[in-house]
Amino acid sequence: MQVLHKDSLHRGGFAGLKETRLVVDNKIGGRNDTWNGLGNFIYLADARFSPKGETGMHPHQELDVISVMLEGRIEHKGSMENGKSMHANQVQAQRAGGEGFVHNEINPDDVENRMLQLWVLPEKSGEPASYSFFDLKRDEMVRVYGGAKSQQGTLDSQTIIEIGLISKNQNITHEGEFIAYVTGGEAIVNGVEVKDGDLIRDDKLDFTALSDEVHLSLIYLSKAS
Repeated sequence: MQVLHKDSLHRGGFAGLKETRLVVDNKIGGRNDTWNGLGNFIYLADARFSPKGETGMHPHQELDVISVMLEGRIEHKGSMENGKSMHANQVQAQRAGGEGFVHNEINPDDVENRMLQLWVLPEKSGEPASYSFFDLKRDEMVRVYGGAKSQQGTLDSQTIIEIGLISKNQNITHEGEFIAYVTGGEAIVNGVEVKDGDLIRDDKLDFTALSDEVHLSLIYLSKAS
């Protein structure tokens, strides 16, 4: 099992946020201190917006952007779902496709917030822009990205992203290669104690939460042919 600790990495950022980038795939210029992704998953950053901070309006094209709210709130401005707000334990997934979109994420509050951002390359170019929104559920891994094109619940991809809020002593297992990110507490993963800000890669997952509520982000590839 490999573990990458957030605190071991440089903290950078831009505009009104500071972020630690843990996954920056070689496809987009990754460095020796960050990990490559898995499948079409190419990027993971753990960010905090300053009070009243914002990213500024900026474009994306041919990229799927998944935002996971950990603490506080953001207000979403842009060409899709303008005015949508998101608070802790909610997730938005945006597909830029060939159409593209512009957006600005804004912290409306006087305290810092915290958000994960994950990027996945689409498997087919030229798709229309689209938007999905999810509420997380305690002790349930909620699929927020990936699946067959025939289903309508999530943006389709062979790269799967599931997010869970796992209570103390609850167990989550997965067979097959994965990348997982732990926030909000401590857990035992494959017999090793991990904590907030630990990124894990292995060929199978046996996860047991040690804290009252641990946030688990799990990325893996679909076994469907």
